[in-house]
Amino acid sequence: MTRAPGEGKSLSAAVVQLCSGSSRERNLERAANLMGAAVAAGAELLVLPENFSFMGATEAEKRAHREDPEAGPSRLFLQDFARQHHVWIVGGSIPLGGQEGGKVTNTSLLVDNTGKVRARYDKIHLFDAQLGERETIKESDIIQPGSEPVVGPTPFGPLGLSICYDLRFPELYRRLVSAGATLLAVPAAFTLTTGRDHWELLLRARAVENFAYVLAADQWGRHPGGRSTYGHSMIVEPWGTVIARCPDGEGFALAVLDPQRVADSRGRIPCLHHRVL
Repeated sequence: MTRAPGEGKSLSAAVVQLCSGSSRERNLERAANLMGAAVAAGAELLVLPENFSFMGATEAEKRAHREDPEAGPSRLFLQDFARQHHVWIVGGSIPLGGQEGGKVTNTSLLVDNTGKVRARYDKIHLFDAQLGERETIKESDIIQPGSEPVVGPTPFGPLGLSICYDLRFPELYRRLVSAGATLLAVPAAFTLTTGRDHWELLLRARAVENFAYVLAADQWGRHPGGRSTYGHSMIVEPWGTVIARCPDGEGFALAVLDPQRVADSRGRIPCLHHRVL
């Protein structure tokens, strides 16, 4: 289901900000509470952060907590919540097993308001970085990268899926928009070190260069193992203005999205049609 810009319907969307830890039960309970509050405030589409149901002390713990791709507890939670509350959900990301060598995928699921999974995206760009003397992250040790951009159908317009470190690769988002996306979801666990300087800058750039809504749900706070994430989950409209933002702490940010805003922005400056390369 691909729609031209402006053909979707307006919606109320929420980005949910969590401080997930190593207790999946606690994480899901807290997510359900915040998601329920967002739905009560009118949200029709919810976006959760990366690693929303499990964020342990090390990347290796993801392997031990990998879930079944078809019947894992996090997937079932998303499907049950969507069905019960009649909302669409971008399910942050979940470590899914079944890969060669015992690796996992870092997977985001798009679930519709009947509980059906409408799209699956496996994170393509893996975060291998030395941020400081005591802060090293190497996702490739245990994560198998995806290989294909994914755009899922929604009543609000096509939605492009991405995860965290993908944000630094504008060519991925151009691929998503070329495939019809007018909404771009960015579940993340952006580090405090990089988030202070780069998070909002990159989100607004992705919105402006594609004239698309960007829905960015980030982890916030201190997690097992001493890792700190930046938070500041936000919704950016196609002209690059932040229209909703989470303060520090767990919570959610809500905004009404108008697909006509995408069409108007792209019509005023038709750079997507002027591309040469």
